Amino acid sequence: MPTKPVEHAVKIRPAISGDMEILGSFGAMLVALHHKLDSKRFIEAAKSTPARYAHFLESQLARPEVIVMVAEENGALLGYAYAELEGFDYMALRGPAGVIHDLFVDPGRRREGVGRMLLEAAMARLQSLGADRFVLSTAHRNETARSLFAAIGFRPTMIEMTREADEAAG
Repeated sequence: MPTKPVEHAVKIRPAISGDMEILGSFGAMLVALHHKLDSKRFIEAAKSTPARYAHFLESQLARPEVIVMVAEENGALLGYAYAELEGFDYMALRGPAGVIHDLFVDPGRRREGVGRMLLEAAMARLQSLGADRFVLSTAHRNETARSLFAAIGFRPTMIEMTREADEAAG
């Protein structure tokens, strides 16, 4: 007799004010991850980063063009996505798009499909707001994220390059 598939216990929902403390700590971990990947390019997390990040994300909740989604399982938050429907951006040479600013999954829960669920939910919400294109940026050295984004159909379109003023030209 075939076994019945187990329903995924992870639920994706809009973030609420009560989520901000853990989202602030997730944001600080995201900052720390990027700093570890390239300490010259990315800022270092400070003691105040979790509270500042939480305050920032909470300030975004009331904006109708902004999406903050969380992944939750049995009352525990596993990750979040922060995205926004943006208009023309002449600095980026881009038309209107749904821009994924953050995607973060608790390190202990990675490679379980949570990031994909969050990203797909964020894109669906952005599409419901009118987005017909999605863009995101990821750290060059973050191969795990780049692999996920490619698997979902994102293609490389820009490469940011950084040089410190005090470094000699090669």
